[in-house]
Amino acid sequence: MAKTNSGRFFEDYRVGQTLHHAVPRTVKMGERALYHMLYPARHALYSSDQFAQSCGLPFSPMDDLIAFHIVFGKTVPDVSLNAVANLGYAQGRWLAPVWPGDTLRSQSEVIGLKQNSNGKTGVVYVRTTGLNQNDEAVMEYVRWVMVRKRDVDAPAPETVVPDLPKALDAGQLVIPEGLDFTNYDFTLAGEPHRWGDYEIGEKIDHVDGVTVEEAEHMMATRLWQNTAKVHFDTSARPDGTRLIYGGHVISMARALSFNGLANAQMIAGLNGGAHANPCLAGDTIRAWSEVLDKAETDAPGVGAIRLRLVATKGGDAFALRGEDGKYLPEVLLDLDYWALMPL
Repeated sequence: MAKTNSGRFFEDYRVGQTLHHAVPRTVKMGERALYHMLYPARHALYSSDQFAQSCGLPFSPMDDLIAFHIVFGKTVPDVSLNAVANLGYAQGRWLAPVWPGDTLRSQSEVIGLKQNSNGKTGVVYVRTTGLNQNDEAVMEYVRWVMVRKRDVDAPAPETVVPDLPKALDAGQLVIPEGLDFTNYDFTLAGEPHRWGDYEIGEKIDHVDGVTVEEAEHMMATRLWQNTAKVHFDTSARPDGTRLIYGGHVISMARALSFNGLANAQMIAGLNGGAHANPCLAGDTIRAWSEVLDKAETDAPGVGAIRLRLVATKGGDAFALRGEDGKYLPEVLLDLDYWALMPL
């Protein structure tokens, strides 16, 4: 009997199936140090206990994207080990802060299947929930992945494509208990721009760029225990390259957005996202943002701002799609998210 795991293929999934992912991960301060080493992350709420306490929290939580990467990484052996590409995200919510010492695990429900016309691959839709040691949900999101078939002659399943709203309503966002920005220190945060200073439709060029290195992205991907072959094994892709983990691009772009959005402190919702083109070692990631919406919240001094975050590897600033409506080849990421910002 085979002892090794070759991963699931498209025909192994069934709508309604629940996947319980191994291995739980206890998160400690070393995780944050490595995260801040890999990315130029500087948002004050995740850098200083004193700053977090002045904002009503007991101490500084783990970066939102640390939680995302760990929860995501747990799912890879069961969802995307044999993936061709991770295609998109929707309905993501951060439900509770993750604190140093928390232990995270993940589970996913298969909510959709659609075989591609070539008969060699299909798209799998899953809703993933991350839970802590108290079985409390800390985050949830939907993603869809193109997965290879083991047997091209296996019959296609009934097509089920979930109806996914374009965006979360601001009222669906979960504000961390106690969060209070009424005494927010803009000097320590790094920029004076508050919620009221941003206009819907405004675009912000984040100016800086970071060139992705081969060893660096593999270190990051291992940190999240993401085992997808395309990120490590040059024989897993026809062109002999290692695909940069899409989450690495997300974190890099989010960190670059500090320049212009330093006060968009916490990510609260993920409306949608697409890895528009592959990112490879040697590419220089740059980023720009567009303000899509704004809303007040019930938390004192806290506003919600909806942002489009675009990562590119060059090209014209603010360029996104060509005349054919398709993403331009230099666009790597198109991410739509809600953040919390002082009013």
